[in-house]
Amino acid sequence: MEFLTNEKLVIVGAAGMIGSNMAQTAIMMGLTPNICLYDPYAPALEGVAEELLQCGFEKMGITYTSDVKEALSGAKYIVNSGGAARKAGMTREDLLKGNAAIAEQFGKDVKAYCPDVKHITVIFNPADITGLITLLYSGLKPSQVTTLAALDSTRLRNELAKYFGVPADELKNCRTYGGHGEQMAVFASTTTVDGKPLTEIIGTEQLPSGDWEEIKSKVVQGGKRIIELRGRSSFQSPSYLSIEMIAAAMGGKPFRWPAGVYVNNDRFSHIMMAMETSITKDGVKCMPVKGTPEEESALEQSYRHLCTLRDEVISMGVMPPIDQWSKLNPYLDEKTC
Repeated sequence: MEFLTNEKLVIVGAAGMIGSNMAQTAIMMGLTPNICLYDPYAPALEGVAEELLQCGFEKMGITYTSDVKEALSGAKYIVNSGGAARKAGMTREDLLKGNAAIAEQFGKDVKAYCPDVKHITVIFNPADITGLITLLYSGLKPSQVTTLAALDSTRLRNELAKYFGVPADELKNCRTYGGHGEQMAVFASTTTVDGKPLTEIIGTEQLPSGDWEEIKSKVVQGGKRIIELRGRSSFQSPSYLSIEMIAAAMGGKPFRWPAGVYVNNDRFSHIMMAMETSITKDGVKCMPVKGTPEEESALEQSYRHLCTLRDEVISMGVMPPIDQWSKLNPYLDEKTC
C-alpha cells in the first residue's frame, strides 16, 4: 500500500464510535502508516486498538495512549472527536458549555505539545464553536483548522435523491452554509438535478414548494432523526467525511463539500462557519458564497445565531472578549475570504 504521508496522524476520542471509525477509515484509505489513537478512557481505547490490530492490516504502525502529551508530541495532523456525544432530546447547543471547556484545553495542549502541527479538523459539537475555541488557544493560523460541516450538505443530497428517486450522483453541488445545526442556511441555487438547476424545479409539479420546505426541514433535523432511529448520534457519516477532509490536507483528493472555516471580513466577523472552501497541503481557503436574496438572508440569520453562541462562550469566561483575541492568537485579526 502507498500512503499519502508517513507523518503522524492523531485520532482524538479514539475510544468512541466516531473516533474508532475514523481510525479504521484512515487506515483503509491509506493516509499514513503512523496513526496514534488517543482517549482518556484507557480500557475502551485499548479495546479499539486491539480490534484494529486484529484486523491484520499490513505496513501499519498503530499506537495508542491515554497520555495527551505522548499522543500529541510530533503530531502533524489531528482529527478530534473527543467531546461529549449528543443524546436524545439534546440540541448541539446543549453541549456548548462542557465541550467548550474541552476545546479550550485541547487548543492549549496543541500549543504546548505540537505547535508544528500542519492541520487539525475538529468535529465535536457544536463544531463551529469548538473549532473556533481550538483555533484561538492553539495559536495556529486560520488555514490550519477546519470543522466538519459537510454532513448537512450530504444530507441535502440524500433527501433530494430519495425524493426524485434518482442516484445521488445525479445531484450536483448540494450545499448548506453557515452553522452546523438547526440554524443552517440551505441553498437551492447551487444545486442541479441531472443537469437542471434545482431553482427551476422548485414550485413546479416535479417539486412543489411545500415539498421543498419539507425536504429542508428533514435536512435540518437529519441528526435528530438518526438518534431516533439508532438510539445514538451519527458516527459513520461524520467519521468518513472528517477523514476525507484530513486526507485533502495531506495532499489527497480535493474535498468535495463545504467545510467549517474561520471567517473574518466586512460581512462576517471573527467566526467559524461553513463556507465553500478548498483544502490542500497549503491549508484551507474559503471563498465568498452567493445565493438568492432569501438564501442570503438565511445565511445572515445563521451567522447571527453563531455569534450568539460565540458570545455566550465569552460570557462563560471560556474565551476572552474579541478585542483581546490577538493576545492569544495574532492571526485572528487577519482578513479572510
